[in-house]
Amino acid sequence: MTAAADHRLLAVPDGLAGERVDAALARMFGLSRTRAAELIAEGHVLVDGAGVGKSDRVLPGSMLDVTIPVTRDPLAVVPGIVEGIKIIHDDDSIVVIDKPVGVAVHPSPGWSGPTVVGHLVGAGFRIATSGASERQGIVQRLDVGTSGVMVICKSEHAYSLLKNAFRQRTVDKTYHALVQGHPDPLEGTVDAPIGRHPRADYKFAVMADGRNSVTHYETLEAHRFASLLEIHLETGRTHQIRVHMAALKHPCVGDLTYGADPVLARRVGLERQWLHAVRLGFEHPDTGEHVEYESTYPDDLAHALEVIRDAH
Repeated sequence: MTAAADHRLLAVPDGLAGERVDAALARMFGLSRTRAAELIAEGHVLVDGAGVGKSDRVLPGSMLDVTIPVTRDPLAVVPGIVEGIKIIHDDDSIVVIDKPVGVAVHPSPGWSGPTVVGHLVGAGFRIATSGASERQGIVQRLDVGTSGVMVICKSEHAYSLLKNAFRQRTVDKTYHALVQGHPDPLEGTVDAPIGRHPRADYKFAVMADGRNSVTHYETLEAHRFASLLEIHLETGRTHQIRVHMAALKHPCVGDLTYGADPVLARRVGLERQWLHAVRLGFEHPDTGEHVEYESTYPDDLAHALEVIRDAH
């Protein structure tokens, strides 16, 4: 997480003679005692060229050699080309991309990997400035572990119209999911509120006091071990499809977070959930025409589906 380091060399003034190293460091560099103690413990502080403990005392004239790592802001957008991001459509208002697995949409605490926003900045795209700085132009999100088509806004006009369209649920969001077993009925609607999981803050669950969440599904193919579903999202909660499918006892194949069978995941060669955003349809913010963009299955999902089709 460190981008650079601030290196300083200072002599201990007479007024601090006999002070503990952490106290002297805090006074001389304007740090908290806690931060000073951390730097000493991490080996970033030398006195006269030698390592010290935080409770050691300093002598006047001793040379304090301190390296202060400059921690990177976890929300800073780091420009950089991300291999695998494909541009499906680009005009003055919007850019539609095919997002690969392993890429977050925007920076967030705890994520230091590649981002869609970083890629677009690195590739020279001008993005709308509406929204929080790390989420500028973003009107929808896909999980890091979910691939597929998504739209980012380049103009403020597009941002405001599309943000509203997603809010009003007039955007057609179509996903394909390979789920374990066979949902009964073969097509239906899951209307179950979703909230943060009470015991694992990285997960979500169907919760009585959760937010309204509606998922429509229909079975496209039924195989021995799994079914390929087409899913239309009415709402757009985090992990919505994964949570709803797990609640039906038909988790996405490979989705170990939500109870998928690890043996089946290994058998089909998956290291993530089988879930892909295949189509996105909306009214173009400039022309008002209905536009639709599609994404084909990436190699890992296509391979897993073939294994399921061939299993007897």
